[in-house]
Amino acid sequence: MTAHAKAEILLLKAILPDTIRALDERFVLHRLDRATDRDAFLAEVGPAIRGVVVGGQAPAGADLFARLPALEIVANFGVGYDTIDVADAKGRGAVVTNTPDVLTEEVADLALGLLLATVRRLPQADRYLRAGAWPKAPFPLSPSLRGRRIGILGLGRIGHAIATRLDGFGCAIAYHGRRRQPAVAYDYHPSAVELARACDVLVVVAPGGGAGPLVTAEVLGALGPEGILINVARGSLVDEDALIAALQRGAIHSAGLDVFADEPRVPDALIALDNVVLLPHVGSATHHTRRAMGNLLVDNLVSWFEGRGPVTPVAETPWPSSAA
Repeated sequence: MTAHAKAEILLLKAILPDTIRALDERFVLHRLDRATDRDAFLAEVGPAIRGVVVGGQAPAGADLFARLPALEIVANFGVGYDTIDVADAKGRGAVVTNTPDVLTEEVADLALGLLLATVRRLPQADRYLRAGAWPKAPFPLSPSLRGRRIGILGLGRIGHAIATRLDGFGCAIAYHGRRRQPAVAYDYHPSAVELARACDVLVVVAPGGGAGPLVTAEVLGALGPEGILINVARGSLVDEDALIAALQRGAIHSAGLDVFADEPRVPDALIALDNVVLLPHVGSATHHTRRAMGNLLVDNLVSWFEGRGPVTPVAETPWPSSAA
């Protein structure tokens, strides 16, 4: 790409500063997040925009794409792309990319840490010590990971990485996904309800963007009063009201959540509960992994505009495609 032929791209929401600098160096970067009048801004720059950068779960749908007649590529800063209307982008001849693999190990580490923290009540023990309660009485005994059956809801890249870690803990593992994986030795269950019924820990790591939550009141009921829910995927995959009700009445034992239905707003009812561990969506939030995600996002854009195609297109817009 020559200096006089830089492609014009649109950033919807601020992402890693180093990544923004890299985009600014290689492209003509327009910042929608800094526009005081969104409509006027899009009317001015929209016709020249060839690429869109999506981050922080910013919505990118048909209304936006309709204002970008030259759109060729939508690059997502993250692996989950449920906030992007992929079908509409594809219909306009645009390819959609994400950043898989580079965050797999980090999210799997976080999932295991969140599971251990939830089972062993580590944040509660920390608060107990800080409150000066230890000299008065020992902290109550916690449940154990020993002997627990782990169900993984969504055995993709991250799900496999979580399962590998749990293998080392000697845990029995089962899974549910859209289809059985012939090469996988873990028990397969044809529905989320059946998986929950067979397990007492349910780890949610499925992709978002479905018609509704996968973890419903029925699934939580099947998990049972000793059951633990861990969600490191998308808040939309869990019926949050049903989860709160289940936690309040003891229909499940506890939950560890890194994601929520309406981020960054977390229901007061969840915050008030002592049988949950809550994290502010930090699954991939390390310097190492966010840099790798940013580098891959930029690589996708550079490769596309240099005519080599996308590096990591999503399954719905494979390469080569009609966007070529």
